[in-house]
Amino acid sequence: MTRGIGWYVHHQGAGHLQRARAVAAALPRPCTILGTLAGLDTAGLDRLDLPDDRPLGDAAFDGRDGESERPEALHYAPLNHPGIRARMARIAEWAARTEPALLVVDVSVEVALLARLLSVPTLVVRLAGTRTDRPHLEAFRGATRLLAPFPEALEAAGVPDWIRAKTVYAGFLGAPAQAATGTSRDIVVVFGRGGAGGDLAALAAAARAVPDRAWHVLGPVSGSGPTPDNLHVHGWVPDVAARVAGAALMVGGGGDGVVALAASQAKRFLCLPEARAYGEQTEKGAALAGLGAAIVHEGWPPASAWPDLVRAGLALDPSVLGALHRPDAVDATAAAIERLAQSFERA
Repeated sequence: MTRGIGWYVHHQGAGHLQRARAVAAALPRPCTILGTLAGLDTAGLDRLDLPDDRPLGDAAFDGRDGESERPEALHYAPLNHPGIRARMARIAEWAARTEPALLVVDVSVEVALLARLLSVPTLVVRLAGTRTDRPHLEAFRGATRLLAPFPEALEAAGVPDWIRAKTVYAGFLGAPAQAATGTSRDIVVVFGRGGAGGDLAALAAAARAVPDRAWHVLGPVSGSGPTPDNLHVHGWVPDVAARVAGAALMVGGGGDGVVALAASQAKRFLCLPEARAYGEQTEKGAALAGLGAAIVHEGWPPASAWPDLVRAGLALDPSVLGALHRPDAVDATAAAIERLAQSFERA
């Protein structure tokens, strides 16, 4: 009987589940998605829904519990949290019952270390940025292999050689490429689920600063107030890739999903990295700028900066960013996972 694979997904943003869904569909063996999945699209997936581990009360969730006496190999291990207790127990019960060949962990230091304690081999997803704090290093050390959902060309300079050697560089595991649709002059702004979203007043100021182009905004936007006629706020739409394909310029953050979308469409891209732990977006943005693949401005620009930023973005050679897109990334990643699972079955 073929042993299955588990894929743990973090509940911050939608990118973790999107990666899991895409690769799981290409795997030749069963794959169970584990995570706190309420509110996410899990149709057609074999899943194990886990109790929520976010802080009790009104505390914000940042992946750390702030306890001075927390073990140094952990990020988040608050005491007296029944959700965490039930969550870890359910993962352990699933592992004992199904004997998985492999658990992909995207992302959690604590789940990666739990899997090691349960004698389950792991493929730990390693996000962009310099994650050389002790908890990350211990999770990386305990993993069988590491998976980077970005091209090696965007690797941060400070990553140790032993981590690079252990890493499978999958490339962007996002939407398939879509051909450009005409010669639109539009600017399309994309906000994903994992960030703060857009601010209506700031978007209005940007659109007023570049009045000769239509601005189309996709994703969450907060605030209220007057807007210029060239600003169109669409909210969540099912055809994001198609709308981006027809744009003259794409504007978005430095998250994996947004950058993957820009690369898959070979778009001229204005990247606005948001502040994230370990420099996840800022270091990726710096790498894109160094390659000439995007115009990069950290954070949302002031209104006065938009005309020059748009001109610079339109002057980009889109083939540079497009070259970072690997059309076979999902299938190649599934094949690498299958080889890893087979190696444990033979052992």
